[in-house]
Amino acid sequence: MSVETFESLREAWRQGGPSAGFERLCADLLADRNYPGLFEARLMRKRAELGLPLILNGPPQDFTDEQRREYEQAQVAAAREVGELFLRDGKIDRAWPYFRALGEADAVRQALEEADPAEDAADPLIDIAFHQGVHPRRGFQWILERHGTCRAITSFGHYPGEDGRDQSAALLLDHLYGELFTNLRRAVEQVEGKPCEQTTIGELIEGRDWLFEGGNYYLDSSHVSSVVQMSLDWHEPAMLRKVLELTEYGRRLNEMYQFKGDPPFENVYEDIGIWQRALLGEEPDAAVAHFRAKLPPEPDPWGDPAGQALVRLLLELERYDEAIDVAIERLGDLDPARLSVPSPAEICQLAGRHDRLAELAESKGDILTFAAALAGAEAKA
Repeated sequence: MSVETFESLREAWRQGGPSAGFERLCADLLADRNYPGLFEARLMRKRAELGLPLILNGPPQDFTDEQRREYEQAQVAAAREVGELFLRDGKIDRAWPYFRALGEADAVRQALEEADPAEDAADPLIDIAFHQGVHPRRGFQWILERHGTCRAITSFGHYPGEDGRDQSAALLLDHLYGELFTNLRRAVEQVEGKPCEQTTIGELIEGRDWLFEGGNYYLDSSHVSSVVQMSLDWHEPAMLRKVLELTEYGRRLNEMYQFKGDPPFENVYEDIGIWQRALLGEEPDAAVAHFRAKLPPEPDPWGDPAGQALVRLLLELERYDEAIDVAIERLGDLDPARLSVPSPAEICQLAGRHDRLAELAESKGDILTFAAALAGAEAKA
């Protein structure tokens, strides 16, 4: 600040005392947009009013209860004021620490929704929105737009919670689908010498096996495989239709680009294509038979992924009795901590099969679950 500013503050103090002096100080800091200084000035003024030390190293000590209450109220008011001032100036990253201290995220979330940061200013906002969980969908959108598919796929694996997860998955799928469609269309038009009329990947590759001759591919195959594997957690029919087209594309790739997945989805494109087709109501019996055939003779004591996948598919298809049978046979003796699907008892409850629950409980000598089955049957009657 200038010499004149110091003189002005001294004059305000001489003529009006501490009240006028602090008013002058806060006005000068506000005019200079020195918002952190304004925050400290507001608290210094409150300390003066309360008879506390004006300069502190660390939190004030020896508060009375009334002093503590008043000082905390002043901290809240000053933090909110400064946070709002930073937001007004478009400095979301400077505003967030103040709102975070207050436990208030709504104003920052709204500012993130409306923001359109420059390329070199996006990363701090991505950190707040995505990594700190203030607005994950918006942060993921910036990751995808500013850093591309590879970074987005990696980030999606660390998605913070459920807020905006489905929308972010749709953004990722649409982005990858659009890239692949554009590249395929360009290849077709270059060879055929005329504009393509097809509007989907499925239509573009139908009857054009030459597209895949010589090991040709049209997008990083690890990206396609990763997104297809992510789709096992998706349920939106429009998204599953696009995934099916990706599996049809993937199945045509040279075997060097056919990356192996985790059991029971070792053949990523074939196995997940069968799974998603079943969720769309197409050939569900064939899908159940396909995944039943993948069951090893004995359950894997480390979690039996094939058994869990079959149970999950049967639950998705609302074939509860079959799910109960498989769960009892394959999962009944596994450590519940290793299960990513409901336990046999939970499936019985979900299906309203209190008779099956009672049988299961009695066979295991579980008197509490047996009582739950009796109570559930009584409530259902």
